[in-house]
Amino acid sequence: MSRTRRLNCIVPPHILYKLLESKDREVRQAALDSLLSTARLRGERAVRASWVGAAAGNGRRTIFDCRRGRFLPSAELARSEDGPASSDESVNRAFDGLAKTRDFFRGVLQRNSLDDRGMRLDGYVHFDMHYNNAFWDGRQMVFGDGDGRLFTDFTGSLDVIAHELTHGVTEFTAGLAYHNQSGALNESMSDVFGTLVKQWSLNQSAETADWLIGADVFTPGIDADALRSMKAPGQAYDNALFGKDPQPDHMRNFANLPDNDRGDYGGVHINSGIPNKAFYLAAARIGGFAWGAPGVIWYEALKASGVDTQFQDFADTTYQKAAGLYGDGSAEQLAVLSAWQEVGIRISGVPAGVALARSLAVTGDGGVGREDGLAALSKQIGALSAQVMALSEEVTALKGKKWPPRVDAGRSSDGR
Repeated sequence: MSRTRRLNCIVPPHILYKLLESKDREVRQAALDSLLSTARLRGERAVRASWVGAAAGNGRRTIFDCRRGRFLPSAELARSEDGPASSDESVNRAFDGLAKTRDFFRGVLQRNSLDDRGMRLDGYVHFDMHYNNAFWDGRQMVFGDGDGRLFTDFTGSLDVIAHELTHGVTEFTAGLAYHNQSGALNESMSDVFGTLVKQWSLNQSAETADWLIGADVFTPGIDADALRSMKAPGQAYDNALFGKDPQPDHMRNFANLPDNDRGDYGGVHINSGIPNKAFYLAAARIGGFAWGAPGVIWYEALKASGVDTQFQDFADTTYQKAAGLYGDGSAEQLAVLSAWQEVGIRISGVPAGVALARSLAVTGDGGVGREDGLAALSKQIGALSAQVMALSEEVTALKGKKWPPRVDAGRSSDGR
């Protein structure tokens, strides 16, 4: 099985590069140190990836304390599965976040840890000095403490923890290559299941959830809602420090960026806004808990995807999985179809006219009508047929009349 080889970080590089432009020396230095540490770790990851295997352990958790060092093997054991709680809240938050993510995949999707074979879950806290990021490196989860001015302790965000661990799930399923569209899908899968773990933990419906990723990573004084918004890509932040959120919510605004570190490997953290919006729309229109039908459809589509799966491929797969799980023409399938259409992706094999008629079966208030999808479609077609029949009758009636009216020479049309 082919797996991704990138270091998957929650804070996208475009934010850190933007911080290098700050007039504040400490802000610039923290951003530079974070970028350099990440670059060094990518090199270590490339070497480790060739021989490190996943250790089985029924999802057992272990948290290590880096004590602000950068060498993971020297980190100290801070808490184990059978051990007592720690006096360090970062340790406890990481420990609990790993459990909630593990329990979500086990209880909701019947998946046994990240690899579905009970892979151990190791977490490392207090990594480096003022490290403004958190990441999954293919084997473990690593948390920075933040610089305290812009970013806070990354263990405080459950959706960040679940986001990073989901990169592991993706590695052991589709193995989506971490660049361009497949990489943006990789990031989107992590956002999708990151928010689902949070919503599941809080028992929130699709309607009441905030759909924000990383809302808790900023210090109180920072004017930003989150790192990303699935409900409104491009509107998570807009300030002098970070600039304007660059995420698009439609294919017409797809960002063509270089496939390198500075270009975010083709904009994987940027273009992920498009499939993110599609998932939000599908979940909102299906209604209820997003980890129900929408989450199951996306999870099954992820398992059916491959290394080079593109947006179009994934959209088609979600449409097919919705049919297989809930029925062809079901409310769930109609919601999926409409969601992808709204972000500029037409499902393959569905004619434009049929797609439009089926989309009309989805109500405009964010939900699917009570009628069965096929019944709603039949009603739409029936109404259109009635209009065509009426128009045909009018044309026939007009053909039976002489037009324009005949006017005899020397007489007006009223007989005078």
